[in-house]
Amino acid sequence: MNAYAGRFAGRSAVITGGASGLGLAVARRLVAEGGRVALWDLNPDQLALAANALGGAHTEQLDVSDAAAVARAADASAAALGTIDILICSAGITGATVPVHEFPLDSWARVIDINLNGLFYCCRAVVPHMLANGYGRIVNVASVAGKEGNPNASAYSASKAGVIGFTKSLGKELAGKGVIANALTPATFESPILSQLPPSQVEYMRSKIPMGRLGEAEESAAMILFMASEECSFTTASTFDTSGGRTTY
Repeated sequence: MNAYAGRFAGRSAVITGGASGLGLAVARRLVAEGGRVALWDLNPDQLALAANALGGAHTEQLDVSDAAAVARAADASAAALGTIDILICSAGITGATVPVHEFPLDSWARVIDINLNGLFYCCRAVVPHMLANGYGRIVNVASVAGKEGNPNASAYSASKAGVIGFTKSLGKELAGKGVIANALTPATFESPILSQLPPSQVEYMRSKIPMGRLGEAEESAAMILFMASEECSFTTASTFDTSGGRTTY
């Protein structure tokens, strides 16, 4: 029996990167706990499969680095769901795994465009809907790389550090307006995004985790569900950790 059944009854959520990995894990739990979801993702085939797995969900096929497309998706999702109470920004890419002096300029730009600019566009488009209703929960998925920096992953580390700083600013702006914004910093967990990395990089990140293993998407999803719930009512502009003991600050 789900102790939290009905926790999100009447609530609607937009989840970026929602067709696979952590985004889909969060979507499954939100639906199981009574919520409605809109999945935003670049991959149309994965979107169709995810919507079917959820028994139906509003979907938007888009690139979050396209500000105009994000604005249209926000309006369409609000119309389909009736409102947007929750925004989970989990879309992201890793980029190249090379030293800074060899880093391809196009890979740098693409990582920043998706991981940081795209997240900004999503928050910018959704926040007005939340302010109009006097309620909102925003969860921006960052990374331990944004706290510590991973060698040979400068673009990813910089983008995730930006997400943390951005969330601190956003949360303070919205404090007192019924809208709470926090970031999550997971260590590496089992996810399709790992296919973008060489095995040596994955093993390096595993070696930095005191628990000695990679995380699981469900572990971070459980934390996100708390952050997205009404129970998270007195913590904003903050960072929650799911790193197996790696980054406890």
